[in-house]
Formats: sequence, C-alpha cells, structure tokens
Amino acid sequence: MSEQRHDLGAAFAWLARAMIKGEEPILRAHDVEMWDYVVLATLDRGPTSTQSELAAASGRDKTRLIPILDRLEARGLLRRTPDPADRRNRVVALTAAGRELVASCRTAIREMETEFLADLEPDEHATFVAVLDRLADAVRER
Repeated sequence: MSEQRHDLGAAFAWLARAMIKGEEPILRAHDVEMWDYVVLATLDRGPTSTQSELAAASGRDKTRLIPILDRLEARGLLRRTPDPADRRNRVVALTAAGRELVASCRTAIREMETEFLADLEPDEHATFVAVLDRLADAVRER
C-alpha cells in the first residue's frame, strides 16, 4: 500500500493561498498592496541597487515594477536616484519610512504566521520554518 500524502505542489499552493489570505488584511491596514510589500521587503533584504536588479530579485517584470515604484516613491517609502556608474539606470533605496513600514508589516505577519502554525509543536514549528526558508533561498538562487 502506498503512502498517502498531499502532492507537494498542491500542499504549497494551499498554504500559499492561506498565507496570502492572512497577509492581505495586514497589508491593507498598512495601506500597501501585496506587490508593494514584496518590493519593499526585497529592498529591505539587501542591496538590489538598480531597478533591473530589483525586478529580478522581486520576481516582478520591469515594466510592471515602474508603477509600483512610482506609488511607493510618492509616499516617501523609497527613493530613486541616477546610477553614478550609468546615468540611464536608477538606483532604488528604502527611506527610513519605508524601513519602518516593512518592519511593522513583518511584525504583524509574523504574529499571523505564529497563529497559523499554532497546531504544530514548538520544535515542529521551528523545523518547518527553517526548512522552508532553506528551500526558498535555494529556489531564489537558481
């Protein structure tokens, strides 16, 4: 008899939908859309200096990234400056307000995640998060 378990793709899809559903009200309360948060969090993670690098790091098409950057810059959450190495490029950086917004969203999201994973034992919770982080990093680096 074969082992009965969910296919990983289906399980990840269900979990992703549940996480997005949990994050949406948090992001709405902070007046940001999901892609806004993805871009801000990508900038918060580390140096992605040009718009092209930010598009690649965030998984957003360059042409669809521009309106997001326009909106976030208008709110004072990031700034774009000419790249000194190539004036055709723009360097994107978080402002202090952008870093504060990411931190506030992240804190609320972590609280929601803790509630979501409440049925797991503490060691299962820690292992699940560590393995998922490692898998996400491996996929992102490919």
